[in-house]
Amino acid sequence: MLATPRDDLKPNTALWESVPHIAATGFREYDARWKYGVDINLMGFQALGLALGTMVYDTCTARGEKPRIVVGHDYRDYSLMLKHSLTVGLMAAGCEVNDIGLALSPVAYFAQFAYDCPAVAMVTASHNEKPWTGVKMGVEKPLTFGPTEMNALKDITLGAKWKARPGGAYVFHSDARDLYIADLLKDGPLKRKIRAVVACGNGTAAHYAPEVLAKLGVEVVPLDTELDYTFPRYNPNPEDHEMLHAMSVAVKETGAELALGFDGDGDRCGVCDDKGEEIFADKIGVMLARDLSALYPNRVFVADVKSTGLFAVDPVLKANGASADYWMTGHSHIKRRNHQINALAAFEKSGHFFFNAPVGRGYDDGLVSAIAVLRMMERNPGKSLSQLYGELPVTHATLTMGPYCGDTVKYGVVDELVAKFQKMKADGESVTGQKIVDVLTVNGVRFTTEDGTWGLIRASSNKPQLVVVAESPVSKARMCAMYRYLKQILDADPRMGEWDQNMDAICQDCH
Repeated sequence: MLATPRDDLKPNTALWESVPHIAATGFREYDARWKYGVDINLMGFQALGLALGTMVYDTCTARGEKPRIVVGHDYRDYSLMLKHSLTVGLMAAGCEVNDIGLALSPVAYFAQFAYDCPAVAMVTASHNEKPWTGVKMGVEKPLTFGPTEMNALKDITLGAKWKARPGGAYVFHSDARDLYIADLLKDGPLKRKIRAVVACGNGTAAHYAPEVLAKLGVEVVPLDTELDYTFPRYNPNPEDHEMLHAMSVAVKETGAELALGFDGDGDRCGVCDDKGEEIFADKIGVMLARDLSALYPNRVFVADVKSTGLFAVDPVLKANGASADYWMTGHSHIKRRNHQINALAAFEKSGHFFFNAPVGRGYDDGLVSAIAVLRMMERNPGKSLSQLYGELPVTHATLTMGPYCGDTVKYGVVDELVAKFQKMKADGESVTGQKIVDVLTVNGVRFTTEDGTWGLIRASSNKPQLVVVAESPVSKARMCAMYRYLKQILDADPRMGEWDQNMDAICQDCH
């Protein structure tokens, strides 16, 4: 039996080769993330597999299902061996492991349906740089773990509360990639000729995206589409400035109609329009909601609390009978909410999009998102993407900002702010000269003033910091006023530290 995991072992020692080393900090709110060789070793992954396998076995057998799990890995030089260590643990727990090899996270989610497997474990660090690794997991398709499941997994793993069982098995599926691609193409090729930059940052999406989009009928302009786990240009992250800049330059140089950029495990897609301008993911979400609500009226769309207020007030969405449901930030939270209320789609500002039937299966898939954008353009043959974007009501939004706040105090800080703004609303107090008309507390506090300007403060799910966003449908000046108010009250708190970025330069001329 494996030894109880420790967090004090050192590489290049006998113990490192024979005892699990796992840092408790790697168990995050809805997935697991560690620096390989620092926070976790190979034996640690084996222990993680044994703990996860125990959860899979117990959950599946309680539901009358066989304990079958899909596993896959992203394109990093250490991901394959980590997956194999995880597999050993899963098999020791009595699970049948269905290995799909090199894959995107959405391929693993798709494989749950294709091979009728209730559980999934995808070894990936998404867009994180080397030497990060991690696992995205779930035991109920199309959902992935949330805080309850992650806390249970942490307890079983670190406490060595796993249970070894006989009956483990291993199956390798060589056709997963082909089945996934065929499924994406089932609605046939595009009827509109579209030239698109396809940017993959040398990550795993390079093994899928160019081929899929070319078969869809897109004239593909490849950008960093060679697999290279050193990520020689930038990390594959469509929220990263370097990648977005490369996409923008490629659009302008090639005359493409848009750029589609994919993150390291292919569950997100970033977009630049025909002018090379980035369209933030929440605004793309509003555009897609407009398009889909015309086809499927009177449906609900979920958006995370960081997203634009347009989901609730856009006149086209209102005319189509669409309604908005703002929910907790985090791909597992949004995915679960989308599933629970049977919304048509859900959008997270980070770029995780979730489409329910008939568009998708409820999980986040960057290629499904890209195809949805292309189908939207197909249904608007006389308009460029920038023209479609220009039809949205103008709003003014800040960057997503993160002032430092320790992990042990950040939730207490947010609780205090929730109480503060609830009292201010009850007392009829004003913020930046406007009364507070709404206070949303599903994830931190998002308060809205009379003219629709809003501010958000929440605790980060994976870093020692808060998350701060502001938006105004009125003017840049109103946005800046809200930003300055939020920054003032936070900077006055001695528990706060430096901001990762701010709006001071942008707002210096607004009064």
